[in-house]
Amino acid sequence: MSDEKKLPIEGEEAEIITLLDEDDNEIQFELIGGYTDRGVQYFALIPVGSADEDGGFDEYIILKSVEGENGEELVEIEDDAEFERIAAIFDDAFDAEYDYDEE
Repeated sequence: MSDEKKLPIEGEEAEIITLLDEDDNEIQFELIGGYTDRGVQYFALIPVGSADEDGGFDEYIILKSVEGENGEELVEIEDDAEFERIAAIFDDAFDAEYDYDEE
């Protein structure tokens, strides 16, 4: 049962999110889509500058929002079934909007 859909984000100025990698290096990502399912928020992101001139992209990452020690945190989806379910939703939405085709 889905609560809300917001796929993909279009007509909005790109939202930039800065994340830290395992070595505490800052990496900027552009938010390209969001989806809420079963009370959990999921976000699709691409590295800033990786979109082609038509706004298309080859790969993206999916993170989910969880409540952490310091407030809201974006984390990887560790459960394979959960990841596959959410990835299929994003893939379908991006295929329709951006002609994205998962390889």
